[in-house]
Amino acid sequence: MAKLYFKYGAMGSSKSAQALITKFNYEELGMTVWLIKPSTDTRDGANLIKSRIGLVEEADIIKPEQDIIEEYRKKGHFDVIIADESQFLTPEHIDQLRTLVDTEDIPVLCFGLRTDFLTHFFPGSQRLMEVADSITEIKTVCACGSKATVNARIDEKGRIITKGDQVMLGGNDSYIAMCHRCWKLKQLEQ
Repeated sequence: MAKLYFKYGAMGSSKSAQALITKFNYEELGMTVWLIKPSTDTRDGANLIKSRIGLVEEADIIKPEQDIIEEYRKKGHFDVIIADESQFLTPEHIDQLRTLVDTEDIPVLCFGLRTDFLTHFFPGSQRLMEVADSITEIKTVCACGSKATVNARIDEKGRIITKGDQVMLGGNDSYIAMCHRCWKLKQLEQ
């Protein structure tokens, strides 16, 4: 019986790399993979999933107004669906992926962030936490050695930013994974 998986972690925890490695593993067994990502994520190119270790694959783009079930049926049958940056999918998209798991008996693996730079759920992540069959944290570490759970947004001087839009694309120049304690302490130091 297929499941809906949510594999989440802080920035730099190898989520995209694990998504692409998972794709490779399925394909090596002769299975077909539908690799998707939300249109919000344009950091490395509109239709590319790129990991920090250099793995790159083309993916189909899912726009907010698209119906994933309709897109799946247009594409034909796949053995598995892998979604990267799933925090940017809408709650409706997550429900559509849930429906595909239930009606098509196809596993769906969603990789993404759980929370934003203020430790608030992204809407897609919240819905995944509500309806996923399996929820797994991909761990990474803070500079202090503790487990990182916060995606700290930083300015050009490395100061913590605590105001702004929920979505701001960026990499190591804009975000640092930190433990909650260090995140709070850095804010007090400013």
